[in-house]
Amino acid sequence: MKVHYITALSMTVGLAIGAVAVHSLHAQNTPPVYLITEIDVTNPEGYQKEFLPVAWPTIKAHGGLTLAAGQPTSISGDPTRSRTSILQFETMEQLQGWMNSPDWQAARAIGLKYAKYRSFAVPGVAQQ
Repeated sequence: MKVHYITALSMTVGLAIGAVAVHSLHAQNTPPVYLITEIDVTNPEGYQKEFLPVAWPTIKAHGGLTLAAGQPTSISGDPTRSRTSILQFETMEQLQGWMNSPDWQAARAIGLKYAKYRSFAVPGVAQQ
């Protein structure tokens, strides 16, 4: 009888380990989400001194990464805005959590005094 309990326990532990491994592998294959923002800065000094020092820490605090920020170079099409930024978040929910957070909303209110924004999220592509 003891052998049956040991076998059942071993199978249960094996299933649990397998479930954790599958969940970890699935999480690794989920591509990130990118937030691309085109920015028309109307007051560079205010934008630099009042908005950026408040805005950047909110991104990091919510798990975001800044991949690129600055003056873009136009390759084709319409002229670029004065600035562009590309942020990365693990999920759309994480991105939305940051955008809806009180700290970002306070920073955004400052930013709107110095610039106009056009933002859009783009899902990443799973690497194979």
